[in-house]
Amino acid sequence: MSEDHPKIFIRDLHKSFGDNHVLRGVNLDVQEGHSLVIIGGSGSGKSVLLKCLLGLLKPDQGVIEIAGRNIARQTDGDRRYMTRRSGMLFQGSALFDGLKVWENVAFRLLYAEKKGRKAAREKAIDCLTQVGLSPEVGELSPAELSGGMQKRVSLARAIASDPEILFFDEPTTGLDPIMADIINNLIIERVRALGATAISITHDMASARKIADDVAMLYQGQIIWNGSPDELRDTNNPMVDQFVNGRAEGPIKMAVTKY
Repeated sequence: MSEDHPKIFIRDLHKSFGDNHVLRGVNLDVQEGHSLVIIGGSGSGKSVLLKCLLGLLKPDQGVIEIAGRNIARQTDGDRRYMTRRSGMLFQGSALFDGLKVWENVAFRLLYAEKKGRKAAREKAIDCLTQVGLSPEVGELSPAELSGGMQKRVSLARAIASDPEILFFDEPTTGLDPIMADIINNLIIERVRALGATAISITHDMASARKIADDVAMLYQGQIIWNGSPDELRDTNNPMVDQFVNGRAEGPIKMAVTKY
């Protein structure tokens, strides 16, 4: 796709739950092959936006174009269209305890694409190797893995179907700084190897700066700023500056109960 036709095109996206207006007209472009990181505080609408993109929530109004197709209607065809094109790394890894590691990685191949177990296992082992895990890990259960290994398995699962689009939900949450950097490097490597378009949501500013080609900040259901990681360091937007530097004082007010 050309620069005039983004891989992901979002316009005037709204989503409410009763009187709670979470998304209030989100506008975003993500160019093909780019990695966009969405930052923002808790309750800003990041997870709801991601669920709308994945087809888990139907927006109240607006456009979500993926490779030129508007999927905002969230029909069965729209959901299948997204499922075939995307992979997801969940915040808590979301591995199935009752399945071996390789079966977790190959879950979509086995149960959606109906591949044979031998071919699916070979693909799973290849993906585990790509994220730095040995074939022997494939025979373990998720409970036998460390948190960092579980994240790597989740990444292997996300790339197992060679997706065009990758979604990362807080990929470094709960990891120590060294393991977080390893995961960031693996994300960069795998996204580039696939030539995929990526959207990540995170509170981790070190991760955001490292994996992003572009950064956007969501605040009160709207995109209030976007730019490059370099521009993030020198922004004149006071809300972005407060969030990036983690200051309690500033235009963003958090409700705090005082005793």
